[in-house]
Amino acid sequence: MPEIADINATEKWIIETTLKERYGKSIEYQLADADIRLHLSDRDTTSCPLLYWEMDACHFTIFKTGEKKYRCQFFYRGYQQYGTGVYEYDDLAECAVSLLQAQADHEAKEKGEI
Repeated sequence: MPEIADINATEKWIIETTLKERYGKSIEYQLADADIRLHLSDRDTTSCPLLYWEMDACHFTIFKTGEKKYRCQFFYRGYQQYGTGVYEYDDLAECAVSLLQAQADHEAKEKGEI
């Protein structure tokens, strides 16, 4: 299987801009790698670049799973993992916005606001 390219400058800019729009300030994020299964039937994992940030005790990850392919989740603790309901995105901006919206909706629901 071909290696997945690192997160590039354009992708970083998309995340930085999206986070700044959401939070009204620059948010520090980390670049890392994670070994994940690209397909449910895979026995082996593939190393994928990811973006990670934290905000208000919530952790966010966006995995780059291929050329213009992204997956995302947010979590509070290991057993409290959530997604957007979409398995994989072909647009990073849509992935990031959907992730932030899903987390905001989850938080509002937990507070009884919706």
